[in-house]
Amino acid sequence: MEAYLDNSSTTQVCTEAASAISDALLRNWGNPSSLHRKGNEAKAILDSARSAIARKLSCDPEEIFFTSGGTESNNISILGTADAMKRYGNRIVITSIEHSSVEESAAFLEKHGYEVVRLKSDKEGRISEQELFNAVNSKTVLVSIMAVNNEVGTIQPVEAAKKAVRLSRSNAIVHCDAVQAFGKLDIKPASMGVDLMSISSHKIHGPKGVGALYVRGGFNNEHAAVKILPRTFGGLQEYTLRPGTEPVPAIAGFGAAVAELPDTREELSRIYSLRRYLLQKLSAIDGILLNSPEDALPYVVNISVMGINSEPMMNHLSSRGVYVSSGSACSRGKKSRVLKNMGLSDERISCALRISFSRFTRTGDIDMLVAGIRDGKNSIRTK
Repeated sequence: MEAYLDNSSTTQVCTEAASAISDALLRNWGNPSSLHRKGNEAKAILDSARSAIARKLSCDPEEIFFTSGGTESNNISILGTADAMKRYGNRIVITSIEHSSVEESAAFLEKHGYEVVRLKSDKEGRISEQELFNAVNSKTVLVSIMAVNNEVGTIQPVEAAKKAVRLSRSNAIVHCDAVQAFGKLDIKPASMGVDLMSISSHKIHGPKGVGALYVRGGFNNEHAAVKILPRTFGGLQEYTLRPGTEPVPAIAGFGAAVAELPDTREELSRIYSLRRYLLQKLSAIDGILLNSPEDALPYVVNISVMGINSEPMMNHLSSRGVYVSSGSACSRGKKSRVLKNMGLSDERISCALRISFSRFTRTGDIDMLVAGIRDGKNSIRTK
C-alpha cells in the first residue's frame, strides 16, 4: 500500500484524462492549425478543453489561453504586463511569499530598473490589506497576489488588489496565481477584480506540461481589456500570446480533468473532515507544531516534527510508501522562504513537512502517515 500526500507538488492523472490523452495521441493527432479534417478534429479538442476551463472560471472561452503550465503563465503575466505598461510607471507590487516563478520574474525586472515592492506576511502567511493599499500608487503597473499559498495554504485577500488600484487611480493590472486554488475553490476572476489568472493542469489530476492563462476581455482583439505583450514569437496560435503548435494530447487531458472535477463545495467539506482527522491524530504525538493557519485551505497542512530534520523524516516515510514534501517542489530542498517570512525559527523550518490532499485522499492514507511519523520519531536519530 502507498499513501500519496504530496498533491501540491503534483497529482495522480485521473483515468478520464489518461484516456483523453491516449485518444488524442492515437486518433486525433492532427495539427489544430491545419484546415483539413484531421486538423479540424484536433481543433475541436482544443475548443472543448477551452470551454471546460472557461465554465469553471465563469468566463468566456475567448479569455482562456493555453501555456506550458503555471510557471509560464506567471512569466507571461509579469513580464508581458511590465513591457506593455512601462509608459504608465515602473512600480510592481507582489507579496514576499509568492511562487518562485513570480518572485524571480519580478527580481529580473528589478534588475532592469523596475521598483518591486514585496508585501510582508504576518505569522499566518497573510498580507495586510492596509499595507497593500499603501503600496499601490499612481506609478504602479502591476499587482500580483497568489490566491492560495502553495506551502501553508493561506488564502490571500486577492479581491483587495482591485480596490487598491482604484484608490490609487493607477492603470495597474491585477494578476493572480491561482494554481493551488483552481478546482478547490470557486474562483471567478471577473468578480474578484482579477485581470490575469494563472492555472495549471497537473495540480487537478491532468498531465504535466500544460496550463492556461485567463486574460480579461481576451487578447489581441477589439474587445481586449488588458495591456499585455507576448514573450515568445513565431506563429498565430493562441492569438499570438503564446505561439507554437499546441500540445493537443496534453490539452485534451487538461480539459478532461477539469470536466471530472467534483462539486467544489462538497469536496471542500470532505477535505475539511480529512484535515480535522489528521490534526486529531497528530495531537497524540508530542513535538508536532502546526505551521498552517487554522483558516487555511484544508488541502494543504504544514507541520513541523520538532527534533527531526525534514529530509530524514521524508526518507523514512518514503521507505514506508508514504509521500510528503518539505515545501515547494520548485525549491528542491532549500529552506522555505515562506516559513521564514512568517517568522518561524530556523529549527522549526528545518523540521517542516507539507502534507497535501486531493480528491483521491482517504483516511487510510492519513493513518499510514501518522504511523510513519510516530515510528520515525522513535527510530530516527534526533538532531
